[in-house]
Amino acid sequence: MGSTLSFPIVQLPEDRIFLITGGNTGIGYETAKQIATMGGHVIIACRNEVKAKAAVEKMQQEFQGARKDGKLSDITREKLNVQYMIVDLASLKSTMAFIENFIASGNPLHVLICNAGIGFAPRSYTEDGYESMFQVNYLSQFLIMAHLLPVMKRSGDDCRIILVSSIAHKFASFCMSTIQGKEVSNFNRMKYYGNSKMYQIMQMYSMVRRLQGSNITVTALHPGIVDSELSRNFQDRFYYKHIYTVGRLFGVVRNLYQGSATSLTCAVNPELRGTTGVYFVDAKPATSSRESRNTEYQEQLWKYTLDCLKDYLTDDAIMGLKEVTSER
Repeated sequence: MGSTLSFPIVQLPEDRIFLITGGNTGIGYETAKQIATMGGHVIIACRNEVKAKAAVEKMQQEFQGARKDGKLSDITREKLNVQYMIVDLASLKSTMAFIENFIASGNPLHVLICNAGIGFAPRSYTEDGYESMFQVNYLSQFLIMAHLLPVMKRSGDDCRIILVSSIAHKFASFCMSTIQGKEVSNFNRMKYYGNSKMYQIMQMYSMVRRLQGSNITVTALHPGIVDSELSRNFQDRFYYKHIYTVGRLFGVVRNLYQGSATSLTCAVNPELRGTTGVYFVDAKPATSSRESRNTEYQEQLWKYTLDCLKDYLTDDAIMGLKEVTSER
């Protein structure tokens, strides 16, 4: 049950920078707020500037309210160190502009949490021609990772990449010929959502092979069934909406605080320093699907991903993704 799930409370250095995609709402919002409360410097990457500003203001208000109520009596800082940047993950051009802005800031990056996502969306395609869940949940965040890896390699010890996946990946199947869903007559939302989440886990395994001996670890996780905006596409699908309703009655559906626990554990737990290539459920190591662990499939996906992004990856970025590095 979600009520028993917790995460470690640690004192984070003020100069430790966490970048969280989709940090203005849902699990991402709660993850960002808790990390900032622990003292970390948090940057939330969001599509909508109005909503991003509102999220930062809400975090500050909740922080001040908790201080006033004496819940944070051991914290001396007066406000959270949290800011926002704008990115539309449905656009590779927007994603590149975000990447360039982050690099231009000169900031290091210690923890990248790829949290943003859309779920169970009807079949649609982005301006780049990719199925929407494939691009938003996987491809654009892969692009961010690819370009920010060099920054993370220069940012000191214990840098972490965290991929917020889903147990829905266990309902996925890997098929290169239908990866964008254009060829199928019946577009199954659950399957294609699960596919996008499986790609994240496959990415984890592929990256671990390429980052051996480096200062960067990669983990993936299932946050649980969480009552968040991810379920907004259920409104026209009675079956999926019914699952959430029944789940709430039996206490299976978690609130946002409980739903952020596994992300927070992977992001801040000092005991996980050096832990890489692990899929977490309920803040504990678990086994991902057999298909996600298929090395041949992982390499096929990796090659396809690089081909999708060939116009947005520099030669240095491509070389960095190919190399197995022993740098420290």
